[in-house]
Amino acid sequence: MNNTTIVVPCFNEAERLDVERFRRFAVNQHALRFLFVNDGSSDRTLQILQQLHEEEPAHFDVLNLDVNSGKAEAVRRGLLTALDSEADFVGFWDADLATPLEAIPVFRFVMLRRDDIDIVVGTRIPLLGRSIKRLAKRKFLGRVFANVASLALGIGIYDTQCGAKLFRTSPELANVLQDAFISRWIFDVEILARLIDRRRGTQPAVKELIYEQPLEHWEDVAGSRVKPADFFKAAGELAAIYWRYLRPGLPKWKPAKKPVAQPRPSQAPRRAA
Repeated sequence: MNNTTIVVPCFNEAERLDVERFRRFAVNQHALRFLFVNDGSSDRTLQILQQLHEEEPAHFDVLNLDVNSGKAEAVRRGLLTALDSEADFVGFWDADLATPLEAIPVFRFVMLRRDDIDIVVGTRIPLLGRSIKRLAKRKFLGRVFANVASLALGIGIYDTQCGAKLFRTSPELANVLQDAFISRWIFDVEILARLIDRRRGTQPAVKELIYEQPLEHWEDVAGSRVKPADFFKAAGELAAIYWRYLRPGLPKWKPAKKPVAQPRPSQAPRRAA
């Protein structure tokens, strides 16, 4: 049984994707699959992912997007495809492995142990005994953004932007993911905002469904495409998210389109001519 599917968005990752690290980890895991989403890469990323799928089809799938649409859309499409499988849990992980793969079983254990939890969020807290290495400027901007995002969402979440999250599969999650995100940078916050909006007046509240899991290790990886200037873009997107989903007096958000069947990962790869 495919218990867990982890979506890994990839855009021009040919030079830094640690294929062997993924392979060594996956072959020792039970009921875990990775779904790599090639987001219109212009380098050899797709060929590398196809080869990995061909060599280890039990552990790796590939979904190919012909046109680069951005990380948010790649993750959304990947999660919808993962939800179309028989997975109990779906999530997403950054391709640079700033969060080590070894955290996945920890997240999954939380879900198995706590049936009242629907979302496990990786949290970069520099506690004693842990190795959390963040660039000072990015750490400062991240803390400012997380505090503002918490106020907008109305829930005290420490770290909204860590690229490691796991969800319990449900029709509600599929519904939340049907429409494209209005944000390109902070889709993590938008997922929570949509859930909060949909659950207004119902129980349990979204904050009661989230488990923040402090990470043992996390490290800024060279070559990251996130820059300090993106903080200001994220702030603008946060304002748009608040206005669209969270401001008082709004009717509940509903997806604009009906759910549609997602392409199977095996249909997605296309070989270069």
